[in-house]
Amino acid sequence: MKKIIIIFGVLSLLIFIRPLLGFNSDAKPDKDITLVTTQEETNQEEGVMTNAFHGIQEFYNYTGFANATLGHILMILIGIIFIYLGIKFDYEPLLLIPIGAGVIIGNIPFVAGNQTGIYETGSVLNYLYFGVVKGVYPPLIFLGIGAMTDFSSLIANPKLMLLGAAAQIGVFATFLGALYLGFALPEAGAIGIIGGADGPTAIFLSSKLANGINILPDGTTVKNLIGPIAIAAYSYMALVPVIQPPIMRLLISKEDRKIRMKPPRAVTQKEKMIFPVVALLLTTFISPSALPLLGMLFFGNLLKESGRTERLADTARTKLIDIVTILLGVTVGASTQADIFITKDSMMIFGLGAISFVIATMGGLLFAKLMNLFLKGDNRINPLIGASGVSAVPDSARVVHAEGLKADPNNYLLMHAMAPNVSGVIGSAIAAGILLSFLA
Repeated sequence: MKKIIIIFGVLSLLIFIRPLLGFNSDAKPDKDITLVTTQEETNQEEGVMTNAFHGIQEFYNYTGFANATLGHILMILIGIIFIYLGIKFDYEPLLLIPIGAGVIIGNIPFVAGNQTGIYETGSVLNYLYFGVVKGVYPPLIFLGIGAMTDFSSLIANPKLMLLGAAAQIGVFATFLGALYLGFALPEAGAIGIIGGADGPTAIFLSSKLANGINILPDGTTVKNLIGPIAIAAYSYMALVPVIQPPIMRLLISKEDRKIRMKPPRAVTQKEKMIFPVVALLLTTFISPSALPLLGMLFFGNLLKESGRTERLADTARTKLIDIVTILLGVTVGASTQADIFITKDSMMIFGLGAISFVIATMGGLLFAKLMNLFLKGDNRINPLIGASGVSAVPDSARVVHAEGLKADPNNYLLMHAMAPNVSGVIGSAIAAGILLSFLA
């Protein structure tokens, strides 16, 4: 009972002394104190809103929407067009689709300094691009090409190698054109190889001559033209079915298009095994600077023809070349960043590339007509196969075959056209080695 009285007494005392302690809930606070408290709360709310707004603004500044330019949008559209051409029209899809995807990847706007772009040291794309800049990927591509190429048609009819050599006139014509437009000697040499219509060779030579690193005799640095040169070379390779047929019809009469060539002789397996060794020695002694390309080309062919290394040959012509093609296509495409690619030089390179491809095609066709002046009867050649002297393997040979069938549905030119086609690959590599020897 006492405990209850004590507790009640304490509670009563607290009730009476509560106003003195400031606990009276009914008491009204001082007006000034209330205003200060309200102002502080308002300031805090405004601070939170300001910080939130700045956070959103900072996030937006890091997005592609804030950093996009008209150049980025244009290049992304070009990448989409490349993909569309590869899918819709089957124009070199193994090349155009990776390159198109790379163009899109390379032109997603970003904030510099975050190790994102292909030209930023330390970025993943920059590491992958190393294989382009240092010329690693092209020899590996040549290894795969060698492992999948049958040189039988060339061995059976060696004189057709002249057509592959004649088509290289496009290389030297483009070289002179580039000099006329004001490019330095090494830059003109790298641009000239577009005329060979050989993408890996164009990348290899531009990585040596027009890489943005080498110093010219006057002390200036050569321009980095790897991206424009590679894109131009691969673009015109893909457009072989569009560019070459009108030139064929213009220069070759319908009667000449109907010429039937005698079947090539059978080539023995021993000849096929000897050819890559002999060809390697002859071509690299003529042009030692082309050794990385020609050495891998004929090594790959030896793997194929030796009959003892089928596993290695199969790896070279399937898995290896597929992997390298993906890396090469994507990184070459990604190197076309708008701020670097959309320049006057790039536009001139594309123009020169188109002219060089036309000249190379014309050179092969006209030289084939010239050869017929010295050939009689069954030894005459169908001049159409001269167009396959460019290095676009095997597309130009297929185009020649298709044009031959249009003139004569029973005239099969594919095997004949493959001879100058593969010799064009060899010829463009030799031309690249000669340019590298003189201009490096």
